Amino acid sequence: MVLAGGFLVSIPVFFQAPLVRMLPWVSLSLTCFWGIVSFRWRKSYPLWGDLLWGFSLTWFCGSIYWGWFRHNPAIHLPLEAIAFPIAIWGICRRWSLMGNYFYLGSLLGTAVTDLYFYITGLIPYWRLVMMTDSNLTGPILHDCLARLQTPWGISWAIVLANFLLAVSLWGVARRENHYLVFSGATIGTIITDVLFLLSVYVNFT
Repeated sequence: MVLAGGFLVSIPVFFQAPLVRMLPWVSLSLTCFWGIVSFRWRKSYPLWGDLLWGFSLTWFCGSIYWGWFRHNPAIHLPLEAIAFPIAIWGICRRWSLMGNYFYLGSLLGTAVTDLYFYITGLIPYWRLVMMTDSNLTGPILHDCLARLQTPWGISWAIVLANFLLAVSLWGVARRENHYLVFSGATIGTIITDVLFLLSVYVNFT
């Protein structure tokens, strides 16, 4: 379940991101597909049907923000949290626990990543990257890397990564499927961020 949670967190970054920029309505409409598959799988594949429900929530929120509002980082977290009341409602009723905990783990990882952007002063670069043609973002991303490689950037990366790791280990220690998925989602955030930084470093240094 930890691996499944981590895997599903990485899909929106490496698959949904390019899709939603080119075809936002297609990405958004896929939410219905994921939701339908989730409910159909509940009898035959209950664990995967449950987990896919949480994935559909993250996909829906991501489609809205990255499809139409990606130029405004200030509303990134609020839009990613649109499904938060649904997840809490489901948890209180003990319905689709794995799916709802997956969404919460993904949302926590998003919040920590956004916090890092604010602390290290990367928000202006976020806006520039979103407003610049993808073929011309090299100098901007190069400046981002320079800021990340400062003692301040490295120190906060270590602090926040350790926080997410601690939360993940707490979930693993609970040994219940929904907590394991939650842990996988938070660990997946760390892995995804590292892979993204490595790709930027390789391409722009």
